[in-house]
Amino acid sequence: MSNLQAFFAQNVERVQLEEHVVSKRFKDEKGNPIPWQFGAISGDEDTANRKASTKRMPVPGKKGLFMPETDFELYALKNAVATIKFPDLNNADLQKSYGVMGAETLLQKMLLPGELTEVKKIAQSVNGFDVGMDELVEEAKN
Repeated sequence: MSNLQAFFAQNVERVQLEEHVVSKRFKDEKGNPIPWQFGAISGDEDTANRKASTKRMPVPGKKGLFMPETDFELYALKNAVATIKFPDLNNADLQKSYGVMGAETLLQKMLLPGELTEVKKIAQSVNGFDVGMDELVEEAKN
């Protein structure tokens, strides 16, 4: 296989789902914590989430001039929701059980603040945001 063929879609290693227990409060019938499943999102999904989290804000003192401003908390929340494959946060019955509408609102309602922060960290990791360039270079050397 030539080096270029390694980049063809059919030759790229697929990212596997990861399981993480994000809270000990969600238990199965035996009392064991239920792991959540996380899967990487596409670049298109990431771009859509970033755009949905960005507003045009007026520049003070510059009439008619606007600058984009990204709400990074909202962006991280949207990416976390998109990364979670189980439980299905878009399930209407699950949302109804918490008295909310929308996956982002549901996730915030389901989890304690520390648990939500951990979910966002897991989502960042699953999507490759935790790997620094130094780590990639070192891995390539080995």
